[in-house]
Amino acid sequence: MDLIKHLIPLLLTLSLALLVVSAGLASSRGDFAYVLTRPRLLARAFAAIVVIPVVAAMVIIALFPVSPAVKAGIFLMAISPVPPLMPGKALKAGGHASYVYGLMATGAVFAVIFVPILGALAARFYEVHAQFPVGVVARNIAVGVAVPLVVGLVLGRALFKAPKPGLIKAVTIIAYILLVLAAVPILIKVWPAMMTLVGDGTVVAMLLVAVAAIAGGHFLGGDTIADRSSLAIAASMRHPGIALALAGANHANNVISAAVLLFLIVGFLALIPYQMIVRKHKEPEDRT
Repeated sequence: MDLIKHLIPLLLTLSLALLVVSAGLASSRGDFAYVLTRPRLLARAFAAIVVIPVVAAMVIIALFPVSPAVKAGIFLMAISPVPPLMPGKALKAGGHASYVYGLMATGAVFAVIFVPILGALAARFYEVHAQFPVGVVARNIAVGVAVPLVVGLVLGRALFKAPKPGLIKAVTIIAYILLVLAAVPILIKVWPAMMTLVGDGTVVAMLLVAVAAIAGGHFLGGDTIADRSSLAIAASMRHPGIALALAGANHANNVISAAVLLFLIVGFLALIPYQMIVRKHKEPEDRT
């Protein structure tokens, strides 16, 4: 039992790391700096990924009579940007690789800088005792993004010289298999706590935060539907690894963890109709 308990977090970390490795393998030179080196794109990304989700979360948790644990879960997800799952979803929706990978790198930078700042400001604003250590966020980004990204870039640039679609596909498939193996036991464990959150306005509150992030990203995304959908997806998808790590640093109970994972599920579901609409609009654009 102890072995399984320690194996699940390892599988989860490995699966997300492999997704980042596959992004590094698939990328071209300059992709990850694409947004960071363009001030206009960077400003729009900051507004969509950092500002809008946090403001939306603060407004909605003030208006909805949900439990303190749910409010904490929503806020933790709102300040935790861009998970490793984002590039695959954005590329599938027709996003341009340089912009999508640029948003991924930008999200990682935003996380290290702004998660501790926003957390500390919120703790002061809500008059609660909570810690948002830079080390926890930096370690999460290093293990989950920086190191696997370097591995992917080294393999892609030094060994193969050009992207290898077969290898990228194999790494991605392995990553998703490991992710499912890790996620199922976690969901089973928190499912009872998660179900207690359904029915008191929690799902509606989470859905409104996700919709606000999608709308903000879409309207700030620029002129093309591809860029708009990429920023909308990057803005709405939050990083549960960072949120759960921060919850753990504050010795939070299982209800907060359940709220974080429920927010993740609601966010995924909110993206489905949006992606269907994008696909419908993109087809005429592709034919022109």
